[in-house]
Amino acid sequence: MNENNKPQTADHQDQHSEYTKKMTAKRLYRYALRFKKTIMIALVLLTVAVSAELTGPFIAKTIIDDHITGIEQAWVMVEDTHDPYAVSYQGALYKRGDRLTETEAQSLDEAATLYILQVGTRYYVTEDTVPSQGEAREEAGEVYVQNGEERIALDTTRLSAEDVFGFYQPEVTPIIKWLGLYVGLLIFASFFQYGKSYLLQMSANRIIQNMRHDVFTHIQTLPVSFFDQRPVGKIVSRITNDTEAIRELYMKVLATFFTSIIYMTGIYIALFLLDVTLASITLLVVPLIVLWTILYRRYASRFNHAIRARLSDINGMINESIQGMPIIQVFGRQKRTEEEFEQLNEDHFHYQNKLLHLNAMTSHNLVFTIQNICFVVLIWYFGGAAIGVGSVISIGLLYAFVDYLNRLFQPVSDIVNQLAQLDQAMVAGERVFHLLDQDGEGVEEGKIPKYQGDVAFEQVSFAYEKDQYVLKDISFEANQGETVALVGHTGSGKSSIMNLLFRFYDPQHGRIKIDGQDITTIPKQHIRQHMGIVLQDPFLFTGTIASNVSLNDPSISKEKVINSLKMVGADRFIEPLPHQYDEPVVEKGSTLSSGQRQLISFARALAFDPAILILDEATANIDTETEAMIQRALEVLKRGRTTFIIAHRLSTIREADHILVLDHGHIVEQGKHDALIQQRGKYQQMYQMQMNSQPTLTR
Repeated sequence: MNENNKPQTADHQDQHSEYTKKMTAKRLYRYALRFKKTIMIALVLLTVAVSAELTGPFIAKTIIDDHITGIEQAWVMVEDTHDPYAVSYQGALYKRGDRLTETEAQSLDEAATLYILQVGTRYYVTEDTVPSQGEAREEAGEVYVQNGEERIALDTTRLSAEDVFGFYQPEVTPIIKWLGLYVGLLIFASFFQYGKSYLLQMSANRIIQNMRHDVFTHIQTLPVSFFDQRPVGKIVSRITNDTEAIRELYMKVLATFFTSIIYMTGIYIALFLLDVTLASITLLVVPLIVLWTILYRRYASRFNHAIRARLSDINGMINESIQGMPIIQVFGRQKRTEEEFEQLNEDHFHYQNKLLHLNAMTSHNLVFTIQNICFVVLIWYFGGAAIGVGSVISIGLLYAFVDYLNRLFQPVSDIVNQLAQLDQAMVAGERVFHLLDQDGEGVEEGKIPKYQGDVAFEQVSFAYEKDQYVLKDISFEANQGETVALVGHTGSGKSSIMNLLFRFYDPQHGRIKIDGQDITTIPKQHIRQHMGIVLQDPFLFTGTIASNVSLNDPSISKEKVINSLKMVGADRFIEPLPHQYDEPVVEKGSTLSSGQRQLISFARALAFDPAILILDEATANIDTETEAMIQRALEVLKRGRTTFIIAHRLSTIREADHILVLDHGHIVEQGKHDALIQQRGKYQQMYQMQMNSQPTLTR
């Protein structure tokens, strides 16, 4: 039974994979449609440029057949001495039979006629009629035409170099005109090629600009739970590496495909104009390319999925290693980290190598084989008749066919060589669209009036993972202007309560109310408009001190920013700085001390004037003097504002209106500091342990 199910599972996976590829292709196509006008103009320019370039073999055929080998025709004696096509030979004027005027053609029977033959590098003239079939040869000074078993001797005279040049003289001017026309067409085509390249590449850059904007904008709407479950490096890889691979799709792959298809279309039109039968045979190239594309992508897709996954893992590990470099170096984990990285790097190389083998074995070999088969067919089809005297197949036609076949396989080679990049881009597209398909939170426009800040938890239970509850039947109230402290051991649920209040998550059971309204009925962005937070490890953005306080919110004036910084005492270290409040801040504020970063973060929360203020271990990394400064500022700022404090240092919450003691997701004690000490319960034990652990000064 299991064996029967396996093929069904594999079939289902293949169907899902094919469906995913089709949907990815459709979505990539929709992005391209945003700039369809520009792309269409580029394709029109490309068509004009290709048409101009592909005139080359036709011009070469005309030059060869009409002007170079064209002298091997009947030359008729004429009397018009001013005719530019008349050639003087042995005191008489002769003109090619295909250039006779109507009057001259009527007197053809009475005129003397000469025929010119080329045998090797020598030219001969004869008055004998030259057979239309056969090959001209020379043997022991005798010139003859060999047609199968029949040998026809001719009475000939060898032409001197001067006489040969004389017969070619009327052809020089037309040849120069044809060559000048071709050069002009190439120059003309170069301008259109430039326009095509510029427009296609500009469109590609615009498409990726739009896609990156969409991805980054969508990331802003994703819930915090999404980032909790995924390494930052992998998400960054989707926005940078994967979109860059897609950019190559639009800039190189599709541009190559468009160019190659138009070139091949133009070449096939030219081939059909030259010879329908042989052109029909060369059409077999098209299904071979399509078949190869299908087979190639079936195998290459597996390798590219593995390559992109390993690249994301590498980015994730690099990001993690850089952020944790102090820990790695302090604990001597450099060698182990290097080994873990090398394992990922080796896996990435392994799959890259497999793809390289696939490309090396097939791309060049495939095109080379098909090209040679086509040349074999060409030789078989034309046979030796193409170089015979008076042959139906002219040398110019043969040259044009060979030239077009050579040109045909350049776009074929370009298409085959881009298949690897095409598949990489499709895999990258799947990953980017998978990120875009993650459910985001709708961004609600507008604002709500500032609420008072009365908070109530009613029998709230919450689990990050199914049935693994970190909060169990939590109930408490915090009224406007009150300060509520949350204490407990690590993992007791303090931060989870704040996550629910911010609606980073929603509880599985119970309700949370603000001013009597269930917060699940209020858009998340609206709730957070009147909340502020100060984290234990504050995050500063690249910019200035002032921009990190206002977060570039136009509603927060520079004056308000400065007042907020002064209220928390940050002006003491800011004003001595060269640029003061406009002092540049590098990534994460690494040039500032942890206490200084915390003060800026605290001022940020105050500048937004929240109705609810959360201090998440906000004083944990601040020295005693700075902490005292913040405590004094808080006495003023907490008036009329509901404040939640998550703290391990119990000395900082002695004045809190309510202290909630959490243990394994339950509220085991609550009350004011003095009352909890008198209960001699868990809070009193925690407080006593902290007091006893403080060092005493000795004289």
